[in-house]
Amino acid sequence: MLNTITHTDFDFPGQVHVYRGKVREVYNIKNDLLVMVATDRLSAFDVVMPKGIPYKGQILNQIATSMMKATEDLVPNWLLATPDPNVAVGHLCEPFKVEMVIRGYLSGHAAREYKAGKRILCGVAMPEGMKENDKFPQPIITPATKAEMGDHDEDISREDIIKRGIVSEEDYLVLEDYTKKLFQRGSEIAAKRGLILVDTKYEFGKTKEGKIVLIDEIHTPDSSRYFYAEGYEERQAKGEPQKQLSKEFVRQWLIANGFQGKEGQTVPEMTDAYVESVSERYIELYENITGETFEKADVSAIESRIDKNVRQYLSSL
Repeated sequence: MLNTITHTDFDFPGQVHVYRGKVREVYNIKNDLLVMVATDRLSAFDVVMPKGIPYKGQILNQIATSMMKATEDLVPNWLLATPDPNVAVGHLCEPFKVEMVIRGYLSGHAAREYKAGKRILCGVAMPEGMKENDKFPQPIITPATKAEMGDHDEDISREDIIKRGIVSEEDYLVLEDYTKKLFQRGSEIAAKRGLILVDTKYEFGKTKEGKIVLIDEIHTPDSSRYFYAEGYEERQAKGEPQKQLSKEFVRQWLIANGFQGKEGQTVPEMTDAYVESVSERYIELYENITGETFEKADVSAIESRIDKNVRQYLSSL
């Protein structure tokens, strides 16, 4: 198998702190900049899988960068530069403790809740008589927050976010407005590529100057679900599953192999052939969503490549 990067331990000039997320590792430089390294780790059901996926970090980073650039006229973002295929550098922000999830279609978590009989999700009503993967009359915003205990995401309503003081009402209205604008633009970009942006999540933060900006990733297969537009109506009419480009195929594979992240369950074995197939799916999504051929970076010595490129960039500031 090809080299992957699943853990980093850099010591950049001016480094004061490292935060390790499920997929990204974020280096704080002088309490001013963040160096965000997208690893090849794969997470599903809030569990990191035992093997890295070749080129996944590069793919996520490059899609997110391309989408940040394609939306910066609508919504300001944190990004300054991408000195390496796996790295984004941007302004240090104070993140809001909510993820702004927006859904155009009844899929994934929303569909599972709907099937269980729920018609209210995060305080938002879902119409009766819908089938899985049907389009909502209007996109719905269903925020999530980190649970007080543990690392999993928890559904939360707009009212609770404001009542609990997680986000002020004034700021929340900005987050909602930005979320709708980004989803609209993301849907337009997807449509040009023959895709449907089904649902996604956005994260926001505040700069030192108090400006609300888009942070983290945007419109990647880890944060979004896409369907192929061609044949969508036909598949819905026949009650067939939609052909999709997202991480959902990994979740479905795990469910089929008896794993949903619950206590006592173990992650099924990921063979080299399966890992390679996941990498190919990520490359397929990259090419579909960006409309560009994916150019594989040199992975012979990923860590030293990243270290060199980031140091060069920081020394140029």
